[in-house]
Amino acid sequence: MENKLIISASPHIHGGDTIRKKMVGVLIALIPYFMVALYYYGLGAFMVTLIASVSCVSAEYVTQKYILKKETTISDGSALLTGVLLAFNLPSNLPIWIIVLGSVFAIGVVKMSFGGLGNNPFNPALAGRVFLMFSFPAQMSSWPRPMAWNTSYLDAETGATPLAVIKEYFGELSNLTESFWGNIGGSVGEISAIALLIGFAYLLINKIITWHIPVSILGAVFVFAGLLHWIYPEGCVSPVIHLFTGGIMLGAIFMATDYVTSPMTPRGMIVYGIGIGVLTIVIRVFGAYPEGVAFAILIMNAFTPLINTWVKPKRFGGGRR
Repeated sequence: MENKLIISASPHIHGGDTIRKKMVGVLIALIPYFMVALYYYGLGAFMVTLIASVSCVSAEYVTQKYILKKETTISDGSALLTGVLLAFNLPSNLPIWIIVLGSVFAIGVVKMSFGGLGNNPFNPALAGRVFLMFSFPAQMSSWPRPMAWNTSYLDAETGATPLAVIKEYFGELSNLTESFWGNIGGSVGEISAIALLIGFAYLLINKIITWHIPVSILGAVFVFAGLLHWIYPEGCVSPVIHLFTGGIMLGAIFMATDYVTSPMTPRGMIVYGIGIGVLTIVIRVFGAYPEGVAFAILIMNAFTPLINTWVKPKRFGGGRR
């Protein structure tokens, strides 16, 4: 009777990974991109990132400490990462109070009201962006030109993004080389595909994410946009332009791969990624907004529980399904 069989909840074997380790890994992968953003947007990129990061961490601390009255978890890095990703979805000349409001909404409403990390059904950073887009459309559509910043980041010279130009004046397109390196207007996270691809390689090498979601998103965008371009060339630009403009790279690599709001199985991830890619092009080509990545990811976030139910891993010891 002394040798008791003790049964405990899973997991029974630990691999050494922690939430903090994963969050720090993603933040490291974003460093090359942040350096490029600082080069092109200067003080604006720094200020927006700093304000959003501090606001998200503070919002989580205050919510847990004084409203929920529970132990704080800001040390796990998830709130900091949400702040950085939210900043990369904003113009680099956005007023401070709007950034703070978006951060509070992302953390307080989208994340903490559902129970905190691991329970939120939608990506907090993207939800914060969409909230600000609907609430402050004028400020959220004023995009600074690269290298046009001044001593005050609010005084930056603004202009249309490549996608906005395509939407309104079809045919007047930006140089793809500039889009690849980052010399284009847009949010802090809509520039320099090469810097994002470097971060993608880091995430894959360190096994922080898998290839399934980013590759399926980018593949679906290329195939579906290519099909529309072939059928309807006067209404849909080349698929290469869609890949290297807007937030598709940031969304595919860093936003859609969020552990909490994406499917658990490789097959489910591919279904999820294809859905995001197709919806992005549908919104870009047929919708009122020139960009559709944020909406597409949030829509597929809502389908994640259904995908997890439909695409399940094979049971241990079970046969083929």
